[in-house]
Amino acid sequence: MIDKTFLWKFLKFCFVGFSGMIIDFGTTWILKEKIKVNKYFANSTGFILAASSNYLLNRLWTFHSDNPRIATEYTSFILISLIGLAINNLIIFLLNEKMKINFYLSKLFAIGVVTIWNFFMNYVITFR
Repeated sequence: MIDKTFLWKFLKFCFVGFSGMIIDFGTTWILKEKIKVNKYFANSTGFILAASSNYLLNRLWTFHSDNPRIATEYTSFILISLIGLAINNLIIFLLNEKMKINFYLSKLFAIGVVTIWNFFMNYVITFR
């Protein structure tokens, strides 16, 4: 049975992640479609901006962290996010480049997978 507090934190994490997804998709779209930069650079930039926003919101709202070592906590969150970014880019590469699935559908699927990765790793490492 899943603990209600755990489930509530996961739902909050997903809500924060949705706000990050807006930042991520918006940044990626502007960079890729309007500024015409490489799609992986655009994807990475969107992901990092979203991860930074997500850290702050998750620290304050989802996990109510009062850890005074903010730099260490942020670094942990970003390192987990960077591993998530590698997973994200790998999924996009496989789905978009190899299977010819639409870039944004591939990105949406990748975000779903990485959301689960990020939550569990941050739950057990960053905000333990």
